[in-house]
Amino acid sequence: MVVIEYGDYECPFCARVDALLADRPLTRVFRHFPVLSKHPRAKVLAAAAEAAALQGRFWEMHDSLFADQGHLDDPHLWRRAESFGLDLDRFERDRRSDAVAERVAQDFRGGLRAGVMGTPAVFVDGVAQAADTLVATLIEEV
Repeated sequence: MVVIEYGDYECPFCARVDALLADRPLTRVFRHFPVLSKHPRAKVLAAAAEAAALQGRFWEMHDSLFADQGHLDDPHLWRRAESFGLDLDRFERDRRSDAVAERVAQDFRGGLRAGVMGTPAVFVDGVAQAADTLVATLIEEV
């Protein structure tokens, strides 16, 4: 089973869905869908995750952002990056780079083309799932 998850690191419901999917035997693909009207730091956080990915630490940054949504400002991002052993100068350069911004924008445009209108949005084997129904099903399985 392949699950594509469109999310926003400031979205508490995204964090809940992500946590429910985390330990399941499936292939997970995360796509950034920053909803700036509700979450002004969403694009910055997506860029931080992608900058960490360039140093092989996407999932560590991803998980930590969802796990502690109360601490998402820059000093906390730097502490996270440092705790993952990232080169902080490179992390800082990468997260502000045009290439990383384009990567995040690509995910967002792909989401729009797929019909994503908000977060979380989840596709299982290419089929869109109602997030609330998916959460209810996953909770029942626990």
